[in-house]
Amino acid sequence: MEPLKHECGVAMVRLLKPLEYYQQKYGTWMWGLNKLYLLMEKQHNRGQEGAGLSCVKLQANPGEEYMFRERALGSGAITEIFSSVQAYFKDLTPEQLHDAEYAKTTLPFAGEIYMGHLRYSTTGKSGLQYVHPFLRRNNWRAKNLSMCGNFNMTNVDEIFGQITAAGQHPRKYADTYIILEQMGHRLDREVERL
Repeated sequence: MEPLKHECGVAMVRLLKPLEYYQQKYGTWMWGLNKLYLLMEKQHNRGQEGAGLSCVKLQANPGEEYMFRERALGSGAITEIFSSVQAYFKDLTPEQLHDAEYAKTTLPFAGEIYMGHLRYSTTGKSGLQYVHPFLRRNNWRAKNLSMCGNFNMTNVDEIFGQITAAGQHPRKYADTYIILEQMGHRLDREVERL
């Protein structure tokens, strides 16, 4: 068995009630976003290289964005990504800031699912493009994915060779990205079958 050591940190918040519930009970529709910040800050030592967060709005109407992501590099990445998110809210009136319905229909990062990742790379390449969460976007809602991980694949060369031999052309050579694309490919096929 391998000794326990620091690797990436992962945090997730899934709100089960509408944003109005959190506004009424806790005084802010940002309750989930605030909890994600606390979860990530508690794991700060696991994010020496960078950090990222993604958000999904489950009730967005067609024509409205419903997946959002922020990423940053460095030991201050958590502060940086949450400052970037808060910048979207700085010019709001107090009425707008406390209106969950307005937030839900108008503002980015006002969603029901939040995922955070703290990168502490042990293998692979470095740089902002390798900071999780990774996104896979599609025009079909059921074909979109956001993924982050805390693992190392030992057979990434073998898998990469197999999928390129089958005709795929991954845009990145990273284990989590390859898994994202493989899951996405299977998801695409299942959506098309249905």
